[in-house]
Amino acid sequence: MAVRDASDYPLRYSIDYPEEGLSRLTTAFRLIWLIPIVIIVSLVSTGGFGRPPVFAAFLGGTGGVLFLAPLLMILFRQKYPRWWFDWNVEVLRFQSRVGAYMVLLTDRYPSTDEEQAIHIEVDYPDVERDLNRWLPLVKWLLVIPHFIVLILLGVVVMFAVIGAWFAILFTGHYPRGLFNFVVGVGRWGLRVQGYAALLVTNRYPPFSLQ
Repeated sequence: MAVRDASDYPLRYSIDYPEEGLSRLTTAFRLIWLIPIVIIVSLVSTGGFGRPPVFAAFLGGTGGVLFLAPLLMILFRQKYPRWWFDWNVEVLRFQSRVGAYMVLLTDRYPSTDEEQAIHIEVDYPDVERDLNRWLPLVKWLLVIPHFIVLILLGVVVMFAVIGAWFAILFTGHYPRGLFNFVVGVGRWGLRVQGYAALLVTNRYPPFSLQ
């Protein structure tokens, strides 16, 4: 369970900083603008309406992600069907676009299929070489420390987003420090999801925002 540098982790996440500024109008009424896309992402995600998509991005949720089927295939056949992998990655990207819009990191309305300013890359695993067939059975247990830290960070993120909301209304810009922090928490949560839910790597996620 050795932790190496986070820069070459097989799941990478970044968001373009909005140098040109953000819309005060759409920021002020963000919760209203969110309603249609939240309905759509909730229909795609098995989490339904009970779990906002932002938590899938920031706390490693599994709504909409195929988990049990890939686990069984890895366990018994040492295979991860490519179309299952592609589905999981696209669901993750869609949820992340909605999550980023929800926490004000972008004011471009989330697309169901275009990358926009949110960039997620996931390496397709060579199951026989890269994945231990038995490890998926206990990954949920191994990431408990991450879940604890991410829940605490999620509370801080809520206060950071409130501060950013006021900053955008007055200045039109998301404070760079808050932006980097919120993106970092999202990156951390997605690496945990890639490890424990998407099952794309055996590399233990680093405790890092970078």
